[in-house]
Amino acid sequence: MRVTAGHLSWAEIIFVMERRHADKIREKFADALAGKPVVILRIPDKYQFGDSALIALLREKLAAHLPLL
Repeated sequence: MRVTAGHLSWAEIIFVMERRHADKIREKFADALAGKPVVILRIPDKYQFGDSALIALLREKLAAHLPLL
């Protein structure tokens, strides 16, 4: 699924895996991101969707931001 302005409009915080992802959404959706923090998780974009290693890494990196995860 591709990110749209609609996806970003309801979000309070935006999480991305890599800095280049943050750069792309800032460039394309500057208005939708106004005032919203963008958190770069520093996870290489080399995993397949649903990869168990990726899921474990996401849980680890997101724990500080989403303590109920």
